[in-house]
Amino acid sequence: MKPTAWCLQAALLLGAAAGQPPQQAPPQPVFQELRLTVGRSLVVDYPADIARISTSNPEVVDAVAVSLREVLLNAKSQGASTVVIWTKSGERSFYSLTVDLNLDPMQRLLQETFPGLDIRVQGARESVSLVGQVPSQAVAERAAALVTPMAKAVVNNLQVIAPGPEKQILLRVKFAELNRSAANSFGVNLLSTGFANTPGTSGTNQFGLGQQPIEITGSIPGRIEGTASRFTISDALNVFAFRPDLNLAAFIRALQTQHLLQILAEPNLVTTNGKEASFLVGGEFPVPVVQGGASVGAVTIQFKEFGIRLTFQPTLTEHKTIRMFVRPEVSTIDMANAVVFSGFTIPALASRRMETHIELGEGQSFLIAGLLDQRVTESLYRVPGLANIPILGSLFKSRQENKARTELIVMVTPEVTTPQAASQVRPMPPTPREFLTPLAPEKPSPGRARPTQGGKSAGRSR
Repeated sequence: MKPTAWCLQAALLLGAAAGQPPQQAPPQPVFQELRLTVGRSLVVDYPADIARISTSNPEVVDAVAVSLREVLLNAKSQGASTVVIWTKSGERSFYSLTVDLNLDPMQRLLQETFPGLDIRVQGARESVSLVGQVPSQAVAERAAALVTPMAKAVVNNLQVIAPGPEKQILLRVKFAELNRSAANSFGVNLLSTGFANTPGTSGTNQFGLGQQPIEITGSIPGRIEGTASRFTISDALNVFAFRPDLNLAAFIRALQTQHLLQILAEPNLVTTNGKEASFLVGGEFPVPVVQGGASVGAVTIQFKEFGIRLTFQPTLTEHKTIRMFVRPEVSTIDMANAVVFSGFTIPALASRRMETHIELGEGQSFLIAGLLDQRVTESLYRVPGLANIPILGSLFKSRQENKARTELIVMVTPEVTTPQAASQVRPMPPTPREFLTPLAPEKPSPGRARPTQGGKSAGRSR
């Protein structure tokens, strides 16, 4: 080909190429991430007309074109799905959707039920997990039971915080018992060792015999002179008078006694919150018990307690008060009402006990009083006929009157206390004198030998 023709052909080709429009590069796809909750929908506005829509997991997300430029995304279940949208011009958009459970109602319910506690709800496929910290296992179980109807499965990952030391409750109790008793006795016994030639005695026999016998002797003046009468007196009572010339003796019992018994006990008892504690200050006495069954007739010994007993169970409330069950008891051995059985003397018990439920603030006190016991016993003995004689009838009467009054008061004061730190000084009971005095270094006397460095004595100066 000639050069001229080649140049002409190249020019024609360049002109044809210059007349055509330039080719454009294909558009890049758009990627976007979205998050939805189950049961909610989202509308995507598209800038161009939509030609086709595809979803990778229709069970999780359902995509519907409601118009040429609007796509409705419906979250159906928990999971992940990808939605692809094509336009009529060939552009593509990718939407990566993550569908979670709707945990807001559960979280709101837990916050309203357990205010102030760190309880969070997390979703994992078709189950929910509870995480956080709670003060007790009972709270963790209640939180799991609360959200169980709202999810298919609930995993309880709540951590129970280790509780601190239980609070100690100190109960200060004061028992005050006052027992007063008084007795009046009056009686006259007459003894004749030969008065009017008649020996004999006259009395009501109300008072018992003593332990120091007294022997009196009198002579009977009569036809047979010198006949003597002898009496052994075991109880001279309070006043004894004897006229040998009249052969007449009189025994008078006129006695007034008063007794006062005061018991004051101040026991203190410490226990933890909600635990029962008790103590007994007293003792035990044996009681014979007859067995039955194969060992019928056999006698065994059982011990019964007596003394000052206290049982209480405190509980701290949310109102900073102490609710308590208190059961104090005071019992003493009563030999006056003892029973003799098969040669055994079984004493009785005089008991005063009470039970009460009460709620107090720390440091407040309550008083149980009014436990009064008043007893009056009067015994009157008289000789029929002779006791009705004016003036002289008093010699043939005897009377004994006993009065007893017992009053018991119990005062209870609860306090919340804490154990003493190891660095604090331990309180000790006061002692009137020092137990052992420390040994002071002995001071050598001027005339006493002193050891030398060689171990030998240096001698004694004279």
